[in-house]
Amino acid sequence: MPPKKVTADSAKEENFKIKVLKDGPYLVTGGVPLSDMTPVLNNEGDAQGWSETKKYPLQETYDLCRCGQSHNRPYCDGSHKKANFDGTETFPFDIDYSKFEVTDGPTLKLIDVEPLCSSGRFCHRDEGTWDLTEHSNDPDARQIAMEEACDCPSGRLVLYDKTGKKPVEPVLVKSIGVTVDPQSGVRGPLWVRGGILIESSDGKVYEVRNRVTLCRCGGSNNKPFCDSGHLYL
Repeated sequence: MPPKKVTADSAKEENFKIKVLKDGPYLVTGGVPLSDMTPVLNNEGDAQGWSETKKYPLQETYDLCRCGQSHNRPYCDGSHKKANFDGTETFPFDIDYSKFEVTDGPTLKLIDVEPLCSSGRFCHRDEGTWDLTEHSNDPDARQIAMEEACDCPSGRLVLYDKTGKKPVEPVLVKSIGVTVDPQSGVRGPLWVRGGILIESSDGKVYEVRNRVTLCRCGGSNNKPFCDSGHLYL
């Protein structure tokens, strides 16, 4: 296999990093692109795809609010200090996928890492990702199941193609999306895309994944990751 071609952009992306600061914000370095991302709703009110609604000016380094108290969201303004924010990280660094529910369909297998759920609601369309996986011998059901899993921002839904035994993953540009929840009218998590390294406050590195969502309301019990706590504040 020939070596991976290194371009100026890909070399720069290797420096992308998110550092969780102790009881403080996320320090983003390397010039990671930042934009607002809003779910697109179909006629039934179910989430179906994403729309980029705003691009922020590109910065080499910036702090993103983690406590939910900033008056300059999505950026940090130091409000975590006044709020005595407790940002203690509790989520494990490596995910044991064998502990989670598996839906084994004819052509697809779905692993449901439920603690990572950020309530994007992409799994609700039609019969829902679980039932669609069970009926994945039907081409339409298979296609919608793959779409729903790939649109799930948190990576809760891990779908495998049983034919090639490979995970079904979207191709995502390394970037961060500031999400909103139009169905509930609240601010959603930070959607980290494309496999950006996330380092804990004590220097350990979380499992690098194509899709993860970071808490930005301060209410998650799975810090630094979102657990849908923004819906109940």
